[in-house]
Amino acid sequence: RVALRWTPRRVMFTISASSTAARPTVVAHRRANKTRAKRSVVVHGAKSNPVSSGYAAALVDACKSSGALEQVHADMETLDAYVKANASVAGFLANPTIVAEKKKDVLAKLGKEAGFHAFTSNFLNLLVDKRRENQIEAIIAEFETLFCEATDTQVATVTSAVKLENEQQFMIAKKLQEMTGAKNIKLKPEVDESLLGGFVVQYGKDGSGFIDMSVKGQVDKLASVFVN
Repeated sequence: RVALRWTPRRVMFTISASSTAARPTVVAHRRANKTRAKRSVVVHGAKSNPVSSGYAAALVDACKSSGALEQVHADMETLDAYVKANASVAGFLANPTIVAEKKKDVLAKLGKEAGFHAFTSNFLNLLVDKRRENQIEAIIAEFETLFCEATDTQVATVTSAVKLENEQQFMIAKKLQEMTGAKNIKLKPEVDESLLGGFVVQYGKDGSGFIDMSVKGQVDKLASVFVN
């Protein structure tokens, strides 16, 4: 039997182009861990593939045409965090020997507790019917990519020595918005005490953009100067 244990999604901070100097409303569901949490690896790859891309694209198109994209995106974030935090559920869904109805029952209970949109619940049932539930992480990851493209959202990971206040996150997001020209900025805060102070920001495609405002970074630069 699989025990359903609700795990709130990770902290996300999003700023849109319509944001003004007013303090934004931030929905914080959980404190960032002091070290990065290890991912729960489910099965058959979380890497993008034609199957996961196809299902994710179909869901995005359906949501866009029905005006449900934001709601379903929130559901996908919740589901992603839940699957990663509950290895037993991830393994349960990936197990090909477990009958479809039992999997649907678990997903229905999760959807009811989390308040999933009907599109999300129907989509999850479709995955089970098509025996694609073992690719759920890859599909969610691809959905996130397509969602960001559709909403002109730039995702950035901000790693700091201590937890950043909402106002600090807001200022970082505004600066990134100015730098990238993106309509929306989505920050993923993480904590790494080894930075000693300050923060680093990674953004852009494949994390190609990098800003180092950490004490450790400055120390490393000074050290390289003296070495050279």
